[in-house]
Amino acid sequence: MRVVVAPDKFRGTLEAAEVADALAAGLLSARPDLDVRCCPVADGGEGTLAAALANGWQAVTVPVTGPLGERHTAAFARGELDGAPAALVELAAASGLPLLPIDPSGRPVTDPLRATSAGTGDLIRAALDAGCATIVLGIGGSACTDGGAGLLGALGAEFLDADGAPVPPGGGGLGILAAVDLSGLDPRIARTRFVVACDVDNPLTGPRGSAAVFAPQKGATAAQVALLDANLGRLVDVLAGALGPAARDGAVRPGAGAAGGVGYAAMTVLGAEPRPGIDVVLELVGLDALIAGANLVITGEGSLDAQSLGGKTPIGVARTAAAHGVPVMVVSGRCMLTPDAVRGAGFVAGLALADIDPVRCFTDTAAMLTELGAGLGAELERFTG
Repeated sequence: MRVVVAPDKFRGTLEAAEVADALAAGLLSARPDLDVRCCPVADGGEGTLAAALANGWQAVTVPVTGPLGERHTAAFARGELDGAPAALVELAAASGLPLLPIDPSGRPVTDPLRATSAGTGDLIRAALDAGCATIVLGIGGSACTDGGAGLLGALGAEFLDADGAPVPPGGGGLGILAAVDLSGLDPRIARTRFVVACDVDNPLTGPRGSAAVFAPQKGATAAQVALLDANLGRLVDVLAGALGPAARDGAVRPGAGAAGGVGYAAMTVLGAEPRPGIDVVLELVGLDALIAGANLVITGEGSLDAQSLGGKTPIGVARTAAAHGVPVMVVSGRCMLTPDAVRGAGFVAGLALADIDPVRCFTDTAAMLTELGAGLGAELERFTG
């Protein structure tokens, strides 16, 4: 009997690979005869790089520019898609909120006007150097609101003020932007396929735009939000001089506001194809082929709630399992859904650690998952029919 274990991370406690390993250990302790296949997954945001590496992709580590200009190292994952070399670039690894400096009180030092996406551009350039024909961008967790200007600058674009000097990095610097020169963009971009894993439909500017919705999470005050929104609008106006109407059309595309406007730069300038994050990741890790012929799939995430139903990891895994007629169950740290909602989402059962022990689920998560896995192993026929 084959069981596929394909969870996302339990945020704040375990990475996806650790969740999968703990469940697998429990299953095998009860049923050593099982064929258990672990396939850690993610939804295209933070954790996507770890999922790719856990599924056999190779880490390539390079120096990059951090969100506030400091130099550090970051990795992208190199693997294969459609028989050709490919890369998974996770924005959070180079330009993410977790990379911000920490002050003496333990809080991140935010600078929403200066934060840049340049490091993500550094990773893309390194992926091009590695000969990757497809580059997948996972763009969750950004620290910046620069419209992707930093990313494009790292790839050879120039953002200039009225005197022809480079504008300062970050969304704040776009206020004096007068010209954009795309002639220096890396020519390899034109022959590379870009895919952007994007699960938000926000436009670049306006009440639902990148600055208004996401910049407060990155430390922006109300005045800074207004300034950043205006500056992103200026970026669009100036880019229209280089790209024509495509620059304005791109600004209202769903997902243009993702990751501080990196979605806009990726789709409008790099020609990236936007796809739901979970679909991108499941293709990247080859889950479809792994599930074919399985008897049961176990997926999960830290919190199973109404947001999960919008296309998070468990739902994507459930859709894939359903296509093969394989039953799927979901394990979570906590479950905010009714049993009927869990079944309605396509799961034969749902189990939550918090329902077993609401304290220990945070302090001893791996051990609880192993125990839960052992319990499942002892009664697998109940779920597989």
